[in-house]
Amino acid sequence: MAAFNDGLAETAVPDTGMVETDVLIVGSGPAGASAALFLSSLGVANTMITKYRWTANTPRAHITNQRTMEIFRDLGIEDQVLAEATPHEMIGDTVFCTSIAGEEIGRILTWGTHPARHADYELASASLNCDIPQTYLEPILVKNATVRGTQTRFSTEYVSHAQDDDGVTATVLDRLTGREYTIRAKYLIGADGARSKVAADIDLPMEGAMDIAGSMNITFKADIADLVGHRPSVLYWVIQPGSNVGGIGAGLVRMVRPWNEWLIVWGYDIAEEPPVVDEAEATRIVRNLLGLPDLEVEITGTSLWGNNEQYATRLQEGRVFCAGDAVHKHPPSNGLGSNTSIQDSYNLAWKIAAVLKWGAGQELLETYSVERAPVAEQIVRRANRSGREFGQLFEALGVADARTEAEMVERMEERKANTPQGAAKRAAIRAAMEIKDYEFNAHGVELGQFYESTAVFSDGSPRPAPDRDPELYYQPSTVPGSRLPHAWVGDACHKHSTHDLALGTGFTLFTGITGQAWADAAQRVSERLCVELRAVVIGPGQEVTDLYFDWERLREVSEDGVVLVRPDKHVGWRSMDLAEDPETALVDALTSILSRPCPAPVPEGPTCL
Repeated sequence: MAAFNDGLAETAVPDTGMVETDVLIVGSGPAGASAALFLSSLGVANTMITKYRWTANTPRAHITNQRTMEIFRDLGIEDQVLAEATPHEMIGDTVFCTSIAGEEIGRILTWGTHPARHADYELASASLNCDIPQTYLEPILVKNATVRGTQTRFSTEYVSHAQDDDGVTATVLDRLTGREYTIRAKYLIGADGARSKVAADIDLPMEGAMDIAGSMNITFKADIADLVGHRPSVLYWVIQPGSNVGGIGAGLVRMVRPWNEWLIVWGYDIAEEPPVVDEAEATRIVRNLLGLPDLEVEITGTSLWGNNEQYATRLQEGRVFCAGDAVHKHPPSNGLGSNTSIQDSYNLAWKIAAVLKWGAGQELLETYSVERAPVAEQIVRRANRSGREFGQLFEALGVADARTEAEMVERMEERKANTPQGAAKRAAIRAAMEIKDYEFNAHGVELGQFYESTAVFSDGSPRPAPDRDPELYYQPSTVPGSRLPHAWVGDACHKHSTHDLALGTGFTLFTGITGQAWADAAQRVSERLCVELRAVVIGPGQEVTDLYFDWERLREVSEDGVVLVRPDKHVGWRSMDLAEDPETALVDALTSILSRPCPAPVPEGPTCL
């Protein structure tokens, strides 16, 4: 995305105290701040409010997957994110142990760092995953959104809204002055978290339950590089008597900054009174899980949170939309939370821009729910299932029904025995660890999102049957609705991903040399429909050629066919070969995707709205 607006994202209406903007965003977390950044980059005026005085004050979300890094690449902020992140190669040695200084039960190479999986990740995207705590990511998103035109208002609380045929009028509270005022917008995005007031106000239908288990975060500083530097990871799971997080029977030690800033997740019975953990008790828990009774520890904070299993089946009502934790609430397993939140906003932002700038029909906005609600359900189910799959490891260790700490220790020791029972336990532990691939290497879940809606113009092809487990493995395709496959193209001096060449601010068509007629038609169609449309012809003698012949293998259309890509880098339509009338075919596809009336017959000259 290259477009910037002029910074005039809101105007004051004289004598009324009302502020006007195109889009009002409630919340400045990953969903809200990214929505603001996307809209400003698309040239759409927007105002973002948050009741807090600044961005996140606890690390919370952290794993940032390839799909999200591609989006940051599109926005031109990937380098900023990587400068603050722990890189891909340092995040994958997930350890299961009796304490950080104690015995290991086993390790899993995660997030694609295993040599057998690394190729899958390298082949799938120009960007690799990384770890950036929310405390570092949010300021990057807010800064860039504001620089590009977003009007950002901290200490400003959403109170209520009313919508009509032309827009939304929101009442907000300035928490510094206690004064209420109104903001008039064409659309409202509620990105105000798991207990979203916006979602409640529009009565979004929810499936599942909130607060099914309780967890406590303890953040602390301690230099333990000697214990972890040789097995670098973001996650160290501790299984020992007395440890319990989120009802799964283990304590989690999570790296925030290598190797001296940490977060412990510790569980409690949510049906009982919430625990009060003072500095002495927090220090005891830290030393216990680390296995270092005399460690110098600086406790920096504690907080309580609930594990949820809830998703919205509809994400919008009229001109009001919800995104992020407001519509999918789940534990941090699989690292899907902030990633899905950002991807929600990426899907929604271009559609709002298309309505405001390209004359797209309001029906296009309805496809936000149609496309993203199934994703919300999928990731809530996957995250909770991953949490429950720890049970197989506890059963393999024999501790699931242990009645005392002594019995738990005794059963864990049995894995070392030179007996048939010891061998069987070791085999069971190995099988249980392999199941955790579905939490830590779920590449298909991260990249395999597929859309079916009126914003996808089908060519009649069915979605390919998966060759491998679709949760663990991503399978590229250009069937309309699929994410655009990544391939390296370029020339003798430059190399670009197909994602680099696909416009984040408009549509892009990919074709070959014998499909030049598609490229010729693209300019005329762009002018007729007033839609940004770029043609990329791949082949020798063109601006870019198929450097490794990967695009030819991935495109699934003939050289004279075409793949039309939406601004969110999902395939909107394709033609297997050259149409008899490429211009009419493109007009039909684009007007269908945008829910616009199709001009027919074609008049002379452009028909821009």
